[in-house]
Amino acid sequence: METRVYDVAIVGGGIVGLATGLALISDHPDLRLVILEKEREVGTHQTGHNSGVLHSGIYYRPGSHKARLCVEGARLMREFCAEHAIPIVDCGKVIVATDERELPRLDDLFERGAANGVKGIERIGPERLREIEPQAVGLRAIYSPRTACLDYARVAQVMAGEARRRGVVIETGAPVTAISWRAGRHIVRTHHAESQARHLINCAGLYSDAVARMAGAAPGVRIVPFRGEYYLIRPERRDLVRGLIYPVPDPEFPFLGVHFTRTVHGDVETGPNAVLAFAREGYAWNRVHVAELAATLTYPGFWRMARRYWRTGLYEVWRSLSKREFVAALRRLVPDLRPEDVARGGSGVRAQAVTPQGQLVDDFSIVATRDAIHVLNAPSPAATASLAIGRHIAGLAEGFARASR
Repeated sequence: METRVYDVAIVGGGIVGLATGLALISDHPDLRLVILEKEREVGTHQTGHNSGVLHSGIYYRPGSHKARLCVEGARLMREFCAEHAIPIVDCGKVIVATDERELPRLDDLFERGAANGVKGIERIGPERLREIEPQAVGLRAIYSPRTACLDYARVAQVMAGEARRRGVVIETGAPVTAISWRAGRHIVRTHHAESQARHLINCAGLYSDAVARMAGAAPGVRIVPFRGEYYLIRPERRDLVRGLIYPVPDPEFPFLGVHFTRTVHGDVETGPNAVLAFAREGYAWNRVHVAELAATLTYPGFWRMARRYWRTGLYEVWRSLSKREFVAALRRLVPDLRPEDVARGGSGVRAQAVTPQGQLVDDFSIVATRDAIHVLNAPSPAATASLAIGRHIAGLAEGFARASR
């Protein structure tokens, strides 16, 4: 087996791993750096299976990693896309309250956005809402004109090209099978080679907890995969939606609810829901990985979570199986939508960290040890925040590099 020696090995070639590689090589051009990606292409999973939204930072608790890194990351992403001629469409977004009970939560969201420094957001009433989204209805809304859409899979490809140009080695088709420690180095094995590195950065997404355990760390959480399914509005009915239309989210559940998203390619997606997946890459009901499902079902945190959210979980399953119920949820925002206006689209899987107590981890979780950094929870808005997350990890890496001297 071929052995290769590096300063840093990054496990995972999604947008966060690639952004981290770019940040590190920008700070240290002579760094010997490898990114190990198990698929044949970078950005295959969460990066390539999301709504393609450039979030502005409204939702997140002020002072949290999500709040800070989303706002900074949106700015950096705009700069990166401008530099590399990647289209961004400023389609704007409305978050719509359709029930009196949602109005206090809508006000809380506005205050969060203001505290996070989100620019241009407005509180609007029904008349202004109709001007922005003529088919949407609601009591009040937040308008975020700087929320945009883009193609994160393309961004990842450009990041990979830029990283290679700067000397980063990106190995695709290289699933990590084992990690050990020998003579002051991490020994990272794939099917075809062995990479030795002084420092390890785990950006493995859906398998981040598994990679952490391989490396001898105790992650303290388990990744529970949730599938998000989409419908596409048929071309002749796309005029129902001009930009992005979202409901007011449930503060107890770290998902944003089914919504409307106009993509950079001109499609209009609706969704996603949030259904327990039977495999970490379970993009459909019939995709079952017995060992992974068993690991989920034998995890005490899963059952504690299930007891807390069982009503929501059953509703999500019903909405997944019933197109009419899926559309009924969307009709709260756009009443003229009909079941025949939509067709099944794609799906994504969210890597959701769950604690042993059954808590859904809401913030980004990035844990540094003496010689490794593990990104253990990086759901939405991680794509928006990816360049800022990369800089944050590079800053942590400076610390462990100093500690090892």
